[in-house]
Amino acid sequence: MIDILQSIAAFIVALGVLITFHEFGHYWVAKCFDVKILRFSIGFGRTIYKKHFGQDNTEFVIAALPLGGYVKMLDEREGEVKEEEIPRSFNYKPLWQRFAIVSAGPVFNFIFAIFAYWVIFVIGVNGLKPIIGEVEPASISDNAGLKAGQEIISVNSVQTLTWSTVIDKLVNHTVNRETISLVVIDNTGVKQYAEIDLSQITIDEMAEGKLLEALGLSVIELKLPAVIGDVLPGGAAEKSGLLQRDEIVSVNGVSTQSWSQWVEFIRDNPEKNLNIEVLRSGSTINIEVIPDSIQSEGETIGRIGAAAYVADGLFDSYFVIESYPMPHALLKSIKKTWEMSVLTLRVLGRMLIGDASVKNLSGPISIAQYAGQSAGIGLLAFFSFMAIVSISLGVLNLLPVPLLDGGHLMYYLIEAVIGKPVSEAIQMLGQQIGIVLLLGLMSIAFYNDIIRLLG
Repeated sequence: MIDILQSIAAFIVALGVLITFHEFGHYWVAKCFDVKILRFSIGFGRTIYKKHFGQDNTEFVIAALPLGGYVKMLDEREGEVKEEEIPRSFNYKPLWQRFAIVSAGPVFNFIFAIFAYWVIFVIGVNGLKPIIGEVEPASISDNAGLKAGQEIISVNSVQTLTWSTVIDKLVNHTVNRETISLVVIDNTGVKQYAEIDLSQITIDEMAEGKLLEALGLSVIELKLPAVIGDVLPGGAAEKSGLLQRDEIVSVNGVSTQSWSQWVEFIRDNPEKNLNIEVLRSGSTINIEVIPDSIQSEGETIGRIGAAAYVADGLFDSYFVIESYPMPHALLKSIKKTWEMSVLTLRVLGRMLIGDASVKNLSGPISIAQYAGQSAGIGLLAFFSFMAIVSISLGVLNLLPVPLLDGGHLMYYLIEAVIGKPVSEAIQMLGQQIGIVLLLGLMSIAFYNDIIRLLG
């Protein structure tokens, strides 16, 4: 229940901020050109909150359905305008000003994404180093000569400090069906060059999160040794006599290779007598442990009340903080926003020609889930999620579909060519087509959400 509430709250915050920023772009540029603003609405439907502000007595509205918004401007096409206010009406303004006002919404979405990525790059993210875990025999990676334990240090000459950067580059080149060049280094410092043909991977595999699996790669696992750290008072570990720095050698005669394997033994054997072989101060001793029984997510598991011992510097071999100075971070954020925008367009293009399935479209339910998950991870992850959604909003709004900003911009381009506005009859027809297209797109997205919920 808490997860659902968190997802809903994160969804409302994310969309509320992004829609407000988008509509503020229209509002701000319109005000710069002295267009009178009648209403600034966040959401559609029933009004939840309303307030008037400014010299023009603009009505600010928050509505019940937070799936969009609009800025209503003074316009002779939508009602009678007083003669003295005609110069302040939207339709009276020159073509280039109308074009700027309409395009400002999507442009502000891109500006938000640049800002979000800039914050992320300046603060820095603690990411997992791109060290290869396992390589599937006869896979694409195996045929390219990649080996377990190698670290990917660059993709097409672009430095890759973390797995996140590697995957970003792989996704871009997968959509383009390109062959990429990797530079990897092993633990002895020996470099190796490899080429991987990404045209063998489908966009659907990538969208389902199976990119590395399709390549035959896995991310290295963080393996903690089975050494006892903190021991909780009153727990089964303390009662049995386990101490800090005790190393678990075996359980019931089965060798213990890692902390995760040790935890699995404990979870699977609640209230059962386990014979533990322990290495303590160079000597081997035997201890009997009876894990306590607890309920977790509807099942009974064992627990002994002990944490893993983490040696100083252990995480340094697995993780790295990727951060940049402010000017460099700004350049990277602009480049990242551009790459994500182009990627979004290319994926949409692949869908249109049938190279990618429309099942990859996400609706508000999926977006809410992603919002909740990212918010649960942390503020930077939530910022990254908002940047991606903001880019998607910017790109989608620029598509030449009537009802969207891109549809209006298309009319203005036609007006620039023929020297007069597109007729109202054609605009009405375009609106009808736009409604059908948007309803169809929303239906597919909702259907995909429901299928995902049902598993």
